[in-house]
Amino acid sequence: MRPFLTLVRNTASLVSTRAVCSESGSRWIRPAGYDTGLKTYNSLTKQKEPLVLAKEGVATWYSCGPTVYDHAHLGHACSYVRFDILQRILTRLFGINVTHVMVITDIDDKIIQRSLEENISPFVLARMYEEEFKRDMMALKVLPPAVYMRVTENIPQIVAFIERIIGNGHAYATGQGDVYFDTRSISSRYGKLVNFGDAVEAPGVKDKRDPRDFALWKASKPQEPYWMSPWGRGRPGWHIECSTIASSVFGSQLDIHSGGIDLAFPHHENEIAQCEAYHKCDQWGNYFLHSGHLHLKGSSEKMSKSLKNYITIKDYLQSHSANEFRLFCLLTKYRSAIDYSDASMNEARSTLSAISAFIHNAQAYMQGQLLCQTIQESFLWERLSVTQASVRSALADDFDTPKAMDAIMSLIYHGNCQLQPVTKADGASRSPAVFGAMLTYIRDIMDVLGVDLLDRKESHDDLSGVLHNVVEQLVRFRSEVRNFALSVEDQATQNLQNSVQAPRKKPHPDRVPLLKACDALRKDLVPLGVQIKDRGTTSTWEITQQQKETKDKKS
Repeated sequence: MRPFLTLVRNTASLVSTRAVCSESGSRWIRPAGYDTGLKTYNSLTKQKEPLVLAKEGVATWYSCGPTVYDHAHLGHACSYVRFDILQRILTRLFGINVTHVMVITDIDDKIIQRSLEENISPFVLARMYEEEFKRDMMALKVLPPAVYMRVTENIPQIVAFIERIIGNGHAYATGQGDVYFDTRSISSRYGKLVNFGDAVEAPGVKDKRDPRDFALWKASKPQEPYWMSPWGRGRPGWHIECSTIASSVFGSQLDIHSGGIDLAFPHHENEIAQCEAYHKCDQWGNYFLHSGHLHLKGSSEKMSKSLKNYITIKDYLQSHSANEFRLFCLLTKYRSAIDYSDASMNEARSTLSAISAFIHNAQAYMQGQLLCQTIQESFLWERLSVTQASVRSALADDFDTPKAMDAIMSLIYHGNCQLQPVTKADGASRSPAVFGAMLTYIRDIMDVLGVDLLDRKESHDDLSGVLHNVVEQLVRFRSEVRNFALSVEDQATQNLQNSVQAPRKKPHPDRVPLLKACDALRKDLVPLGVQIKDRGTTSTWEITQQQKETKDKKS
């Protein structure tokens, strides 16, 4: 093996220090600390590993945020929603406090170029798209990190970080005012995430010692913003920002680093090199989690701004809900590529509708509005227990949300099998408690995953509460009219008062128009998002997705 540090300056001053970037350090080292009992796929080892945290009950988590020069699209949304699901699982299901930090790249070649095109300050442009990104994340119900940190607010720290890397013998300045990381100085340790062979980042740069070397600091060009540094006017390279900011918060050891799979190389690879060179450590980040690409159906290319094949989050939410997109993400493994299409969104919408329909029917049964034969109560209790164990086991095994969703939908299937309506249930015993337990669990676990089955967004203001009560009174009035119309003439009053089932006889001819009017009202309310279900002498109602679709078409 080649001796440590053969192509760096000030070698003599480093001879006495520990040879920290040794060849033996190229292998993954299982962390010492608290074993959570979970397993997660680690991009460093290309296999599932036990998730071991430095501190019991606490996970330090760093993620690469957006480069804010344009609208965020569904490719971004997919990655952020998927990792939001993982963080919710760790926190809500397994009791691990996730300390999450995200960087906002607010200075970059693309930001500068866009600002010149639009004749606007790059800092103003970045703030505009940063705020839009945060609104998009809120609309998608993505929990914010503990803190967002901007690159432009950490320039002194970045300069100091680069200076130490140079001092440790792993970077060099050029006569043009650029600073490059010296990949030869860490030998075969460069390439922990991706075995890229002889791949290079930017060939043709004369001042580089090796084509793989990458910029830590870029000398300023005309019409570009700059900051002063020991190497002259300039600005940070892309990768150094994340290493600096993550280290400034979490120090020399990080539990989890996440991002899209497209960031594995060169971005995350270079982050690792920088941090281990700075901290003089063998392993900085213990687990690297990468989400799969989002593709438009029929395309092998990822959704991206550069390819101009994207759908913005704002446009998506004009015709779909955050719950639907989250279901779309839950139905595939977070690290798998995923196709976006009408069919895949319809599957997510159907799954969400099936869950909502079961909750509605189970509530109707508990309220005595849905008559059924005797429920196999012990069987449902058993299925609930099995489901709880299966979901927990699936999510502990690399956050397997598709398997967890299969278990939840299986429980709903068995519940629906018991909720078959009958006209009469004479002598049938009732078992509302088991359905209450099933409803509570389903609501709770879906809330853990970030799916709000109570749809609180629709009831945030007083007006929606008023409209809810108006519909309730309307349905109740219709039910009374319908019962009157269905009753036989000489028994109409008695049946209405006692709420007994009307005899199976034709209604009085004078009351047929009332029945038709009730049916017409039920039919007319469907496209408005209100579905009425007649259950004997009572009627129930629910808000359906059709309401949102109709609103979107009008807008």
